[in-house]
Amino acid sequence: MIEAQPHSATTPRVAAFDTWIRGRFIELNTELEAVYATQENRANVAGVGDELKTALHDEGRALIIPLIEEGNTDEGFDRAFELLGNVGYYMAACRRHEITEPSRERSSPLVEASTLALHLGASVGTAPRFVTSHMETYNRAVNGMYRTFTAGPAEKTFIDYNTRSAFAYMRAADALGRIHPMGISHPAAHDLLVAARDALADALRLNTELGEILDVDDFFFSVRPYYKPYRVGSQEYRGANAGDFAAFNQIDLLLGLCSPTDPSYTQIVVEKIPYLTPDEQRQLHHAFRHPNLLDSLLGQSESRDEPWFQENAATFLEVCEMHGSVAAHHHDELVARFIQHPAERIPPEHLEGLTASGPPLDVLLHALEALRDRRLAADRDDIPTRRDDLATLRSMLRNR
Repeated sequence: MIEAQPHSATTPRVAAFDTWIRGRFIELNTELEAVYATQENRANVAGVGDELKTALHDEGRALIIPLIEEGNTDEGFDRAFELLGNVGYYMAACRRHEITEPSRERSSPLVEASTLALHLGASVGTAPRFVTSHMETYNRAVNGMYRTFTAGPAEKTFIDYNTRSAFAYMRAADALGRIHPMGISHPAAHDLLVAARDALADALRLNTELGEILDVDDFFFSVRPYYKPYRVGSQEYRGANAGDFAAFNQIDLLLGLCSPTDPSYTQIVVEKIPYLTPDEQRQLHHAFRHPNLLDSLLGQSESRDEPWFQENAATFLEVCEMHGSVAAHHHDELVARFIQHPAERIPPEHLEGLTASGPPLDVLLHALEALRDRRLAADRDDIPTRRDDLATLRSMLRNR
């Protein structure tokens, strides 16, 4: 393993823990995954590899205890958030290997890790656990290698593509957010709509490539289990979710495909806010306050014959279609292939706690389907969609 190069402001204790996370920690998890893979039922981890699990628990605990004594609240967000990530990686691995298991506990047995995680979470303003940003946008690379749980190729493939896809979504959200201050009829608005459409096309391309090369079983049995819920202190926090970035919901709201007054949708967004970085939280708050582009275009229907309206409305519809296409591909291809179908092959006793977000798989799939259909503006009578409004806008185009 490559020895980590710590931030210049870091302390020897922080550096020692970071070095362990980037080295010995990965080795222990990789060895355990190799042991699990030899079993007929790869989902069973109870009573398997106990010596390795003890080493993981004890070595991590020994490095965390000195960090509690040290504190770490006044060295800047990046350092504190990275340390929270390292503590979270340790706690998530203990959960994966069932060293800790929230259904059988009222409080986490990882007392020292919980203490440090709660301290850091309160200081940076996020949930006190490992979140998606820790493995993607705030995952510092050392000589080209970022933090992982294992040395398995499936995990690296998954993180590589998800990180790049997340940034594509962020580019789209940034472009759409810049239209509001200048108005949809501004000459530059078309360029921003094109940028958003093309960024979403990049996300679809990346997700398609991921689906083609990611090994289904390795992801399901050796990557996904690290993203499960676990307790920090007495409270159980849901696991890391690929949707834990503001950009996805910014696009929903800025386009107008989802409404801030739709309680079912807003509940999803409010629930995810603690799992975002403070900057992302602020971006999401702004998206709730801005008017949406669909209503803006419909509200200027008297200008339908103007060149700007024809051009921008047509491109706006392309952005909506691309956003829906990415959502449909994610649900119908990635979720179905990498979670739903493999789950049908494992014993029922291992289905409990399967999902990162906590609820049973069928409940999660139902919620994801509704979210997909909002983004597709599908014809449904049980949830609000903008199908009719998009049809109205489309009818205003001369070359529809």
